[in-house]
Amino acid sequence: MPGDLPSLSDYPLHSEDKLRYRDTDRQGHVNNAVFATFLETGRVEVLYGAGKLQQSLADDGAAFVIARLELDFLAEVTWPGTVVTGTRVKAVGRSSITLEQAVFQNGACVARAVSVVVQMDEATRKSRPLSPETAGRFAALSGSSENA
Repeated sequence: MPGDLPSLSDYPLHSEDKLRYRDTDRQGHVNNAVFATFLETGRVEVLYGAGKLQQSLADDGAAFVIARLELDFLAEVTWPGTVVTGTRVKAVGRSSITLEQAVFQNGACVARAVSVVVQMDEATRKSRPLSPETAGRFAALSGSSENA
């Protein structure tokens, strides 16, 4: 993921995680596996309506599953404290959404990620196209004037 480091203001949605002592590893910083949990918090708040949205974006009879996660570690995270994850929609496909996220501690970007989530039909367990209404709600969360 080339380019300058993002700032939290680049993301329309923010979620917060409190760091726990048990998140640390032998080196004294937060273990890299915990970064996936930070990203999950932000992703779930977008998809299922926690935080600002207060509504699930899944169509009736559907759920979201993660299909891909690309994560760049940029700096260590230390305990105690909190991290804030910024999330925005990068692209809206036929049945998938690409999310861009960044994790911040004390205002500094410590990780960037891109993930792809797919809407799955709960009965067939196969991908299911997004309704035009759902696709539009995701496009509105891009954080920019460009919608995919």
